[in-house]
Amino acid sequence: MPSPKQMVPFFDPDTFEEFVKEWVPALETKYVLVERHGGAGDHGIDVAGYLSRQRLEGEWHNYQCKRYAAALAWSTAVTEMRKMFVAAAAGHFTVPKRYVFVAPIISRSLPRQFAKPTECRDKFLREWDTAKEKFVTDLTADGREAVRELAASTDFDIFECVDLDEMLELHSTTVHWADRFPHAPLTRGPEALIPPEEHGEVETRYVRHLLDVYRERFPDAITDLEHVSEVAAADAHLKRQREAFYTAEALRVFARDATTPGYFEKLMEDVYDIVVEVAERTYPDGWERHGAVTAAAGSVQLTPTILTPFVQPNTRKGVCHHLANENRLIWCRKGQT
Repeated sequence: MPSPKQMVPFFDPDTFEEFVKEWVPALETKYVLVERHGGAGDHGIDVAGYLSRQRLEGEWHNYQCKRYAAALAWSTAVTEMRKMFVAAAAGHFTVPKRYVFVAPIISRSLPRQFAKPTECRDKFLREWDTAKEKFVTDLTADGREAVRELAASTDFDIFECVDLDEMLELHSTTVHWADRFPHAPLTRGPEALIPPEEHGEVETRYVRHLLDVYRERFPDAITDLEHVSEVAAADAHLKRQREAFYTAEALRVFARDATTPGYFEKLMEDVYDIVVEVAERTYPDGWERHGAVTAAAGSVQLTPTILTPFVQPNTRKGVCHHLANENRLIWCRKGQT
């Protein structure tokens, strides 16, 4: 499969704008809304990131998408800059605080020109009077002067451009990466979660099922959770199960935040489809059933997904406890011997 960097230049304009819309929130977490405007009558706005509820009447950033086979150069960029100033002078929106050109390929000279904002503004103003675009030539003399004055009073440090490598690095941190590039590896994995001393709310049900196991296995010593620490075998067992649960929980949170929850749900189904057959067998007690099921989980053949490289052996055991949280796995069966 081609790499993401090889794929993006072949996106059609609509797909490229959607890709940029997915990427923008990772660039600036303070946006109250990210909105795609691209199309006829967009006044030069492809993707807007709003810093306030006033949106185009307040502070905002513009992301101008240019997906061309050739590298984006000044001759193309300046047309979009003119379009923006014409629309702003006409009152369609305030001048954005940032104007970012986004393109798969950018000429080497364009970032150098933007790196000197004063010279960039002088170049823009020198070329303004001879601009030939229809939206410029249609202006009245007063209209052209109003645009010139607005541009002259604007700090051109608002203009910048980003390259594809930077875009892909940030996009890989979003939940859209896995859907956009399903065959590309993730650049980061789940962060480890350490079981807290106090049992969390997410542990209530699976721990209750384990307590049933301990009561059944050690009836003379354990009746409540507080007694588990007094029985060495049960105490060590519970600590291992909590570690496994939180290993799986870390992957669940990662799937939720960096990919989509569906990948973790698929992992749960893969494990369940195999271990349920093991769980339905007859055992002397819940302790033996639990041991057999978690051992079987270690040999489950997983459907390859973007999460598969992060599934540790302990994750599989932890998934069994996530299934117990949903009452899909029950360790103790009354009347079964």
